[in-house]
Amino acid sequence: MAAVKPLLAVRDVHKSFDGLTAVDGVDFDLPAGEIRAIIGPNGAGKTTFVNLVCGRVMPDSGQVLFAGEDITHLPAHARVRRGIAYTFQITSVFTQLSVYDNVALSVQRTLIDHKERGESRFSAADLRRGVDHALERVGLSDRSAMPAGELAYGHQRLLELAMGLALKPRLLILDEPTQGLSDSEIEGFGVLVREIAADATVLLIEHNMPVVMALAHRITVMDQGRVLAEGSPDEIRANADVQHAYLGVSGDA
Repeated sequence: MAAVKPLLAVRDVHKSFDGLTAVDGVDFDLPAGEIRAIIGPNGAGKTTFVNLVCGRVMPDSGQVLFAGEDITHLPAHARVRRGIAYTFQITSVFTQLSVYDNVALSVQRTLIDHKERGESRFSAADLRRGVDHALERVGLSDRSAMPAGELAYGHQRLLELAMGLALKPRLLILDEPTQGLSDSEIEGFGVLVREIAADATVLLIEHNMPVVMALAHRITVMDQGRVLAEGSPDEIRANADVQHAYLGVSGDA
């Protein structure tokens, strides 16, 4: 039986900034339908790596493949149109626009893409339906008329997630998604991510280890720009190199 091609494949990718190596020869495969977490100490290269995947920065060398297509040199907006959505470590909502209008921008982009591919024209009702669905999924329906800038920080994170979901991505990348969320919101976020994974592949960078261990099917550990280890949550917990480099557990413990 032929091996199943991964949805995302990264081959020997390198990236340096002003002589400092941020990503150093990373190879990475992500199958469709998986929830994958990337963890590692600060400065490990995690955010640079996902920026290379989503097109915010270009590699010095190496290759990025998505659904079998070489996207190494495609700009970020072209990758969005191919199904890669990315929520940022620092919120990037339009603070002067309403919650509804922020999500409407993403829904409109999706509807326009469908129209350009020859699908039927869309209406105001289609737009509203898409916005209402995305806001309902993240629990912000009752705040749709509020200016986004008036939301609490944790709710701005959820709004950005709604904007990503409204793009109907094949791959959703989440950078520190639980930052600023309350314990109850984190619990709801976990439920939501599992629901999202029924329709999309999820790649998250996260420092909250209970969240990582509860959600991820597999975990990739980065350190000094390289992949240190990869495996199931149980395998990562038991890995002595990971314990030493990131989890803060002595190998003699």
